Amino acid sequence: MIRNSIFLFGLAALIAVAFSCQPEAKQRKSKNYDSVMQRKLANYAEVKLSADLSKLSPQQIKLFAQLVEAANAIDEIYWRQAYGVKAYLLNDISDPDMKKYAMINYGPWDRLDGFTPFTDDFPPRPLGVGFFPRDFNQEEFFALKNDAKFSPYTMITRDANDKLNVVPYHIEFADELKEAAKHLKAAAMLTKSNEFKAYLLQRAEDLLNDNFDKSDQLWMDLKDVDLDFIAGPIVNTEDHLIWTKYSYGAMILLKNKEWTKNVEKYSLLLPFLQKNLPVSDEFKQESPENSADIIIYDVLYNSGYCNAGNKLIGLNLPIGDNLIKCGTRKLHFKNVMQAKFEQILTPITNIVIEEKQKKHVKFKSFFQNTVFYEISNGLGITQTINNKGSVKEALKDHYNVISELKNDVLRMFLLGKLLDMRELKDTDLMDNYVTYMADVFRSIRFGVTDSQGVANMIRFYYFEENEAFKYNPRTRTYSVNFYKMKKAIESLSKLVLEIEGNGDYEAADNLIKDKGYIRNNLLQDLYKIQRAKIPKDLVYDQGEKEIITQN
Repeated sequence: MIRNSIFLFGLAALIAVAFSCQPEAKQRKSKNYDSVMQRKLANYAEVKLSADLSKLSPQQIKLFAQLVEAANAIDEIYWRQAYGVKAYLLNDISDPDMKKYAMINYGPWDRLDGFTPFTDDFPPRPLGVGFFPRDFNQEEFFALKNDAKFSPYTMITRDANDKLNVVPYHIEFADELKEAAKHLKAAAMLTKSNEFKAYLLQRAEDLLNDNFDKSDQLWMDLKDVDLDFIAGPIVNTEDHLIWTKYSYGAMILLKNKEWTKNVEKYSLLLPFLQKNLPVSDEFKQESPENSADIIIYDVLYNSGYCNAGNKLIGLNLPIGDNLIKCGTRKLHFKNVMQAKFEQILTPITNIVIEEKQKKHVKFKSFFQNTVFYEISNGLGITQTINNKGSVKEALKDHYNVISELKNDVLRMFLLGKLLDMRELKDTDLMDNYVTYMADVFRSIRFGVTDSQGVANMIRFYYFEENEAFKYNPRTRTYSVNFYKMKKAIESLSKLVLEIEGNGDYEAADNLIKDKGYIRNNLLQDLYKIQRAKIPKDLVYDQGEKEIITQN
């Protein structure tokens, strides 16, 4: 069994104090809630989203304002999916800090702490949250005789007579979607790009019928646009009951043409990189994605899922079956990466990385490491080589962890391979390695409550066993051994690719049991970071006025 660790250090003690004395319980409860909420809020660094809007015309600024209104309508949908009726929750919270934290989390459950309730006053998060009735369970789901229940775009509701109904998104959220569509149509009238106009009009129509094929294809065909807009069902990770229902989100993006030009060639190198994976030929016979665009954006505005809790630094779209029909586009958000690097990774570096190696932690390396994580997602193998079916079927409940681990370590192998090919200019691989090492501590602060957290721990302890880094007990800092790190990256990449290709569930299980948890000695370093009050993530100060005022 994977062992979980508690990361809100001291929180249990604070809550215990709050309830230990019954006299003046109400007053003490309020006081301690204030301190706990302020501590929770300190986990988020507030940043203003900014980007260079100097090339946007006054007409495009007006277009941006319409897209903000459309995104706000999407935000209302997501509140209903992630919690329920927003007003009921916020009106019931008198403490301003708690209300602010509820807004960040889109509900009373802490996204940085495995969705635990803020306080004992709130119930545990239902597995199906707003997608299903609160008392709904898997047995009822599978007993329900309505095939539409399997659709990722339906809600299940229970009426006054206890009857279950399957309701399409476009009906359940009709008012909000009509509002979003109205503003998308208004925005379409403000653009000079015929392609962007066609996309916005089609997206408005598709939001009203839950069929996104046409607008997804039009979006994939967009090439020369400055402003971009994403809206609709984005991910299915919020539904913890059947892991099927998609959550709504929206983003207004500004294409960063200079940084896009620097990375777009890498998608053309995918077939070569596939052939050079560190495994025998039988594990790399499949052809990688050959229609993957890599585009770098600056984020101007987020809503819904895209604005909840831990902020996205990248996204692959379209989703589901449309990925197969239309190809895929890998989106990377440079200004968000920059903010996380400055607000979180740099302070962590100053605490955990040896003094002589701090100079190697650079934003360029953090950016490269992040981009190649997504590139790695398109490489490897999807079908086992021994007739066990798909890798996903063979690895079962361990698939997500092994997939995350593959992407995480293979990105560093690919960077080394491209450097050997002289395809990376002005790059010192040591910068990438030390930045990668520092980023371990940024990531593992979220614990091992999800597959990415478990994958982080496996690679950390694998590198430790292979002496890829050294710990100095006197300074309590880490330093990277370049040659041993390079060797460990290659050997771990080989191990994970072979586990996938062989569909080796037992090997995956052993790897997770052996290394997929946080050991006590590492907790001391996490305590040190916690005491330094370094934030875990970002919260945006965003909006039409904020963007225009800054630029």
